[in-house]
Amino acid sequence: MLQTIFRVGDEVASAVADGVPVVAMESTIYSAFGLPEPANLECLERCDAVIRAAGAVPAMTAVLDGVAVVGIAADEVERVLGGTTKIAARDLGHAHATALDVGVTTVSASVTLAARAGVAVFATGGIGGVHRGAAESGDVSHDLLAIARHPVVTVSAGAKAFLDLPRTLEEFETLGVPVVGWNTDRFPAFYTRDSGSPVTMTVRSGDEVAALVAANAELGHPGGVLVANPIPETDELDSDRINTAIAAALAEAEATGVQGPGVTPVVLAAIAAATDGESVPANLALAENNARVGAEIAVAMAARS
Repeated sequence: MLQTIFRVGDEVASAVADGVPVVAMESTIYSAFGLPEPANLECLERCDAVIRAAGAVPAMTAVLDGVAVVGIAADEVERVLGGTTKIAARDLGHAHATALDVGVTTVSASVTLAARAGVAVFATGGIGGVHRGAAESGDVSHDLLAIARHPVVTVSAGAKAFLDLPRTLEEFETLGVPVVGWNTDRFPAFYTRDSGSPVTMTVRSGDEVAALVAANAELGHPGGVLVANPIPETDELDSDRINTAIAAALAEAEATGVQGPGVTPVVLAAIAAATDGESVPANLALAENNARVGAEIAVAMAARS
């Protein structure tokens, strides 16, 4: 039986103990589930670099040999990038019990582990949400509840574009999660800057997010915050091409019986084909941008503590 269930990397543990800002990162985006080789490694290197340039410490999360880890070491990165098992929050206990060799963590698992490690900011690509047709299927990502449950700021380029984004925002309202636009009053849709849905709150800087989080804590409002950070204008893809590709991919998934987490790679492949590969550099740009904003927020929060 494994004696260790949870481990924090040495650099991350020292940073948390010393009050140095830390930004958690999921590992799914850097695996085959998120990006093809060698773009996945490039994405990780770019995100690491912008976080460190801001004065923060990157902390990628994953499961290795049944142990949930926050702060993957350099000699463990290759294993994680090659991981083929996706781990959500609900899977963490089973991954330990079965001594899973490598598990790449989704948003829900990463937020859970970040909170457990005392890391207050998490940067990702896009979150899950309410799936189209959820009224019949009940398919709602646990990402939403995890963000609501844990006191972690999540920075993302909105939610995945193939989801029901208006209902996703309604679900966040029900859960009491502040959804704030980073220098925007529109909710982004991953590859595009405007999903067509507004957000009711806007922030202009890391200091404003830090003040919001501090006020929530003082007033007893529990849980986390979602910072919706649009993809940079220069990297935004054409919405018509994206929507056409999504519609075709969802039809294919339904016809072949693909559901839940299995839908994402089908849609990503369709978008990559429809955009002649432009979706990959767009993915890299938005992930790097989220890491940059996450680091700014982490630095501002550390300065208040």
